[in-house]
Amino acid sequence: MNPQRRLLLALAGTLAIGSTQAATLAERWTALRKEQPTLQARDAARALGTSEAELLATNLGSTVTRLRDTDHAPREIMRRALDLGRVMALTRNEHAVIETTGIASRIAQAKQGDGGAQDAERAARELNIAGGYLGGPIDLRFQFPRWKYAFAVVQPGRDGATSRSLQFFDASGGAIHKVYLKDDAAIPVFDKLVAEFRHPRQDERMAIAPAAAKPAPKPDSAVDVKEFQLAWQEMGDVHQFNRIVSEFGMTREQALRLAPAGAVRRVAPQAVRQLLEQAARQQVAIMAFVGNGAVTQIYSGKIGKVAAGGGWFNVLDPDFNLHLRDSALRSGYVLQRAGVTSVEFFDEGGDLVVSFFGVRERGKPQPQGWTELAAALPGA
Repeated sequence: MNPQRRLLLALAGTLAIGSTQAATLAERWTALRKEQPTLQARDAARALGTSEAELLATNLGSTVTRLRDTDHAPREIMRRALDLGRVMALTRNEHAVIETTGIASRIAQAKQGDGGAQDAERAARELNIAGGYLGGPIDLRFQFPRWKYAFAVVQPGRDGATSRSLQFFDASGGAIHKVYLKDDAAIPVFDKLVAEFRHPRQDERMAIAPAAAKPAPKPDSAVDVKEFQLAWQEMGDVHQFNRIVSEFGMTREQALRLAPAGAVRRVAPQAVRQLLEQAARQQVAIMAFVGNGAVTQIYSGKIGKVAAGGGWFNVLDPDFNLHLRDSALRSGYVLQRAGVTSVEFFDEGGDLVVSFFGVRERGKPQPQGWTELAAALPGA
C-alpha cells in the first residue's frame, strides 16, 4: 500500500476512535488539521471519507460564500474574473499542481450573426470559452461541462494578509481550479462579483455525485494498429493527436505503446527531475501542461529554482510554481508528433500527470536546446 495512503487511513482511524458519534465533519477536519497541519485539502478529504467541496462548505457563513452553479454560472464567473487584474491561477490533478501569477489576456468578442447553423456551432464552441485566458501568463483550456460547484473564500493567508479566492469543483466535489486575488485595487470588483453570483442557499447541502469509474481500456487486439500508425504518421499538427486517439477508442498511454516505430521512446519516471533541472541550468524555455479533465493550465517560459521537499519535486519561481509528486509517476515517454518533440509522464493508473514541450515560435522549428535535453533523458 502506498505509504501516504497508509498514513491517511491511520489518521482517519485515530480521529474516528477519539471523536464522539455526534462529531461533525467540521470538527473531524479541525482535529485532523491539528494532527497534520500541512495536510492538503485533497488528502484530508480522502482521509475523512468526503470531498474537497464538502470540506470547504463547512466554513459557509464565516470564510466561505457559496456561488451559483446553474445556467453556466462557473463559466460566467471565470469571465468576470478577467476584471480582477493580477491573480494567481492554480490547477491540479492527483499528483501535480501548477500555479501561475499574472494578468489574464482577453480575446475579441465574436460578432453576432443571424441565428443560423453557423451561429449554433459558434455557440457550442463558446461553451468552453471564457472571453480570455488563451495565451499570456494565465493560459487555460476549459471543459466547462465538467465544472459544477463554485465558492468565494476570504480568509487569513499564510503570510497573515487576507486571502481572497474563487474556487471551483466538479460534480463529485473534486477541486478543478482556483483563482487567488493578487491586486488589492480589485477587492471591490471581487466583492461585487461575489454579491452578484451569491447562491440563494448558503448551506452545506450539495448533490455530490460519486466519481465516475474509468472505462475499461480497449484491448490492443481490437485496435487497427496499422491504420492508427498511418494516422500518426500523417499528422500535420500535434493538436490532431487527441482526436486521433479518440477516433480509435484508445487510452493515451495505449496510443504511445502502439505508436509507429521510432515515434516514441520510454524514459525513466525519475527523468522528470533531470528534465526540470537541466531546463533550469541551461535556461531552456519550456511549456508545462497540467490538467484534470475539466481544465488544463499551461506555463510557457524559462524556469529558475528547482528543489525537492515534502515528498514533491518543485519549481519555485516568483510567478510560477510547479509541484510534482514524482514518486507516484510510473512511466515516461519522449514523443515525436508532426515534427514536434514532447515528454509525458503517467501515474500507476495510466493517467497523464504532466507533459512538457519546448517553447517555439509558430512556424519555426523547435529550439535545439529542447530537443537535445529530451534526447538526453535516461531510458526506462
